[in-house]
Amino acid sequence: MTTLFLHKNILKRGERTSSGRASRLLLQAARLNGESVYELTGAHRDGLLEAEAHARLQKYGPNQVAHEKPPAWYVLLWRSFANPFNGVLAALAIASLFLDVLLVAPEERSWRTILVLTTMITVSGMLRFFQEFRSNRAAEALKAMVRTRATVSRRQQGVITRREVPIEELVPGDIVHLSAGDMIPADVRLLTSKDLFVSQSILTGESIPVEKFDTLANVVEKSANDTADSAGNVLELRNVGFMGTSVVSGTATAVVVATGADTYFGSMAKHLIGHRAQTSFDRGVNAVSWLLIKFMFVMVPIVFAINAATKHNVLDALLFSLSVAVGLTPEMLPMIVTANLARGAIAMSRKKCIVKRLNAIQNFGAMNILCTDKTGTLTRDKVVLERYIDLYGRPNPEVLYYTFLNSYHQTGLKNLLDVAVLEHVELHEKLDITRHYEKVDEIPFDFNRRRMTVVLEKDHETRLLICKGAVEEVLSVCTHVDLGAQCADTPVVPMTAQWREKALQLAAEMNAEGLRTVAVAYREAPADDTIYRVADERELVLAGFVGFLDPPKEDAAAAIQALQAHGVTVKVLTGDSDVIARNVCKQVGLPVDAIVLGRDIEHLDDAALGELAERTTIFAKLTPTQKARIIRALQQRGHTVGYLGDGINDAAALRDADVGISVDTGTDIAKESADIIMLEKDLMVLEEGILEGRNTFGNIIKYIKMTASSNFGNVFSVLVASAFIPFLPMLPIHLLVQNLLYDFSQTMIPFDRVDPEYLQKPRKWYAGDIGRFMVLIGPISSIFDITTYALMWYVFQANSVERQTLFQSGWFVEGLLSQTLIVHMIRTQKIPFLQSRATWPVMTATFMIMAIGIVLPFTPAGAALRMQPLPASYFPWLAATLLAYCVLAQIAKTLYIRKFQMWL
Repeated sequence: MTTLFLHKNILKRGERTSSGRASRLLLQAARLNGESVYELTGAHRDGLLEAEAHARLQKYGPNQVAHEKPPAWYVLLWRSFANPFNGVLAALAIASLFLDVLLVAPEERSWRTILVLTTMITVSGMLRFFQEFRSNRAAEALKAMVRTRATVSRRQQGVITRREVPIEELVPGDIVHLSAGDMIPADVRLLTSKDLFVSQSILTGESIPVEKFDTLANVVEKSANDTADSAGNVLELRNVGFMGTSVVSGTATAVVVATGADTYFGSMAKHLIGHRAQTSFDRGVNAVSWLLIKFMFVMVPIVFAINAATKHNVLDALLFSLSVAVGLTPEMLPMIVTANLARGAIAMSRKKCIVKRLNAIQNFGAMNILCTDKTGTLTRDKVVLERYIDLYGRPNPEVLYYTFLNSYHQTGLKNLLDVAVLEHVELHEKLDITRHYEKVDEIPFDFNRRRMTVVLEKDHETRLLICKGAVEEVLSVCTHVDLGAQCADTPVVPMTAQWREKALQLAAEMNAEGLRTVAVAYREAPADDTIYRVADERELVLAGFVGFLDPPKEDAAAAIQALQAHGVTVKVLTGDSDVIARNVCKQVGLPVDAIVLGRDIEHLDDAALGELAERTTIFAKLTPTQKARIIRALQQRGHTVGYLGDGINDAAALRDADVGISVDTGTDIAKESADIIMLEKDLMVLEEGILEGRNTFGNIIKYIKMTASSNFGNVFSVLVASAFIPFLPMLPIHLLVQNLLYDFSQTMIPFDRVDPEYLQKPRKWYAGDIGRFMVLIGPISSIFDITTYALMWYVFQANSVERQTLFQSGWFVEGLLSQTLIVHMIRTQKIPFLQSRATWPVMTATFMIMAIGIVLPFTPAGAALRMQPLPASYFPWLAATLLAYCVLAQIAKTLYIRKFQMWL
């Protein structure tokens, strides 16, 4: 009972093994015979007693792997409000509470600033919360649609039953029964098997299913190393099944060796939960936020000092500088960003995509490298018959006919290759099988001969023995070669050494193209035999070869071409072989001149790996850890990296990428790690997502540059006015109302469009450019603010404290209209209204605000705000000012673009 004791100590409750321990346990089970495996796992050949199964479930816990649960609603709510700008707005609201409410006389108390600020914080936070909460619920509903069960043998009161149980209830020692279509529910050691093929692509990335069997002789030799902990060694075990992989064909009985976090899958999964690294969006928005905050902390004290020194009223100066702080702060930024991202998420939902994390929308647009798995993403994840040729390498229908007859008449479970052959249903009618062919006997496949044979009687006259299988094994029983109908004189010739060498070379060439190659041979069989044996597989005529492949998706090449046209470099990170990766990538238009293998990057540091990754298109034979490491190395070199994958082996890369993309048929852990889930495997959705992301980012950056430059210009104007005018150029309430109206005009920006040229390349955050834009473009408005000062001071004689309301009303209107007009100047690098027009929602909002600004001084509301009606002669001057402003802004825009080669 030593081994059972060892197993129980390795897997005792509360201790979750590392992947090395899981590997050693599987290696140990693989080397033991059936009885020893029962002893190791504490199993019984007829199944566990129900009471024992229940006790083990309590001891080992449910058969579940660690996974990232969606955050609770209150956690999500907190995250929705926790960002630098909301913090600044909250601080300003608290300051306003003291300065406008608590420290002033009751009749002078004003809640307006607090109301505006709290409204901005609440709207942006709740908008993000509801969108992400809804997306997370949709993703969870997607998972809940499928509940996997397993068939087990259990004993109760001396009765052996075979029944289905939820896989969560499996325990070590359970006897499970597997058949085609089943997911292997835990790490198991095979006890019996027949024609068993298992797809391990979600763990290894290899597209072709592997053969599994129960014999000890087929455990890979290198697994004999007792210290072998590597994933490669364990995954090559042929008598072990891994949790999460699936049975493609055949049947098997197995004993559960490990469950839950103790499985190979579980040891990987538990490293994929916890805090996520910052994405490109997070880093960008934080950099921009702190840049604007620094500007505020520099400008506000200057405004306070100048006003306090010139107006000799510290409280008024403090209130005014607080209003400047609010005016300088783009308080709508959280709401505008969230509204843009939410609109992008809704647009993606119409394209059958679930956006779990809103920030992924902008990361999509910023992405300049897309790394993708091969199997199931670029390829169909389905084996098809790709080629049927004779020994001259020419397509030969006869080869296909023989293959189809063999697969059609084979009894028992058909493997994936037979299914691919039988998809040529047109041959059934063409060969008229039911009329012309009758099955006589069959020599089943086994793993020693690696071939199978059927014997058919054609038209009740001749008998035909057709054999297919591994190339060398079929060649070993061939004595002749069929050269095809084009050699009508001597279609069948002896199998010489030259012909054998040619056949092996042709098969090697097919293998080099990534094809799984099967040889097909035949001969006439004796008509008087009724039973055929392995000995009858002799003196066969080699007809040719058939090649199978997991081919690229129909839209893969077009999707890659579209991504490249939009400035996105596509790289393939696969666990599959370099041969298969090369063939697939060649078919979809990716360069295949240099392929790097996983073993080649082990010795590289991160800097060297990043440099190598930049110039390499295809990486093959990668482990999950290596995939994630390549993603991080590219990010460290300034790239925004996306990852597309659907397997367990993709989860780490999906999590570390700036935007992780999976599909609804992917594994649960892949969908949990992803930011976006595609409900349809349509690769063209990637292009649409990128364009949506760039449009979203364009609208966000419009708001930031509009507000930052406009606010900076306003503050600059206030500094000038404060230095030379003996009264406040604008009351604090005027600043707040002007800011509120301007903000309202920008609420429609999420519904705007960007110029087509803007969508052609990736877009990222450049905080330095925003600062430069503020300083260079912002003061343009100040020029016209100063001309307005002069206009009101000298032309309209508003140059005394008694006439300050006229001055303030004139500057209020000019400031609001120039601010609002700048929306159209900044939203495009073209000439606004003539070469590029905003959408109707934006046009309507901005012109409505301009109209309100003009009318406001003439209304009772304006009087309550201590404004006065402006004289009619003011408005021609206003029109001239705005026209001159537009002309100068367009000239400055042209010079800026010429100098810095960018605008938005």
